[in-house]
Order: sequence, then structure tokens, then C-alpha cells
Amino acid sequence: MHISWLGGTCVKLQTKYQEEDVVVLIDAYRPTKGDFPRSFSPTIALFSTGEEDAATLSQNPFVLSTLGEVELKEVMITTWPAAAGTIVFKINAEGISIVHLGVLNKKLTADEIEKMGSVDILFVPVGDVGRYLNAEDAAALVTALEPRVVVPIAYQCDTDPTAKPVTEFIKELGLKPDSTDKKIILKKKDLPQEETKLMILEKS
Repeated sequence: MHISWLGGTCVKLQTKYQEEDVVVLIDAYRPTKGDFPRSFSPTIALFSTGEEDAATLSQNPFVLSTLGEVELKEVMITTWPAAAGTIVFKINAEGISIVHLGVLNKKLTADEIEKMGSVDILFVPVGDVGRYLNAEDAAALVTALEPRVVVPIAYQCDTDPTAKPVTEFIKELGLKPDSTDKKIILKKKDLPQEETKLMILEKS
């Protein structure tokens, strides 16, 4: 699975179905500034806070912006509501379970955490400023969920210059980043078995 971060809470996942590339695009909202693609051609597009201000989507993708459950090309997606009107997504593909917390700015309840079950890869928004989780709450959520890999999103970049830098979350979490790159490639066999890895994505 190929994983990239496009700023804000926008994440692109690329997996395979037979010989076909399957692209899952999460939260492709047009920013007011900075560098962002003009359009996308995903297989599946997910939006955690509705479709207003969404980027242009071509090639007629399957779109999910409300609560629901779908399986398409061996990608299973389940949703549930969280604080601030955001939708949390759990995606299963290639035997890997991925949770994307959307535009979350309040801690999850114990019941919400229990619903998630086991998490291999967690995308957690860490930029604070009222829109996202602060570093302390984000780190506490990582501790509670015990993902195998945690990938912070929604931190300071050219499309979101007022968000807090990722260094605050790294310091609070107390883990040394395993890698810093514009793309992460992960297979199920590569996932850590005992500890949580912190992986930092540079905006692409």
C-alpha cells in the first residue's frame, strides 16, 4: 500500500485489486492557499465533513460523505460519527486496518475507542488551533488505540500555515520518527508486531 499526505486531513491511499490500481482519497477539500492539485481521479473518495469545498473529482469515483458501509474492489470501509460533526473512517485493504479520524478536535470516548477494534495504521490530526486535536490529546489517543503505525496529519504546512507544527506532537508522543518522506509504502508483513512506529509524511 502506498500512502501520501496532501495537507490538512487529505490522505491518498493506493492499493491493488487484481491488476488494477485502486486509489482511496480521503478529505480532498480545497484549501484557501498553498499548493494543492486542481483535480483528482480516485476510485473511492471519502469526506469526513460533507462535500462542501471538495476538490474536483473526475472519472466518476464512488463517493462516501455520510455514515454508511461499503466494500468495493476488496476495500472495506466502515464509518461512525465523532465529535464536531466529523466522520471517522475505518478502511480494510490488503489485510491492513486503517483508521482516519477526519477533522477531529475532541478526544474520543471509551465507547468510540472500543468500536475501532484493532488498528494497524492511524491517521491522527495534530495541528490544534481549535480545528484539530492538540498534541497532548492526540498522543493520549495513540496510547489508547495502540496502533502499529501512527501517521500525524493536519499539522503546519503551506495549505494550513496557522496549524501547530508536527514537532509538538512528536515531543508529546515521545517516539523517534521512523521515517520522513513524501510517500510511505507498507505491506502487512512490514508492520511492527510489538511497538508503535511513528512515521512522518512530508506534504506531497
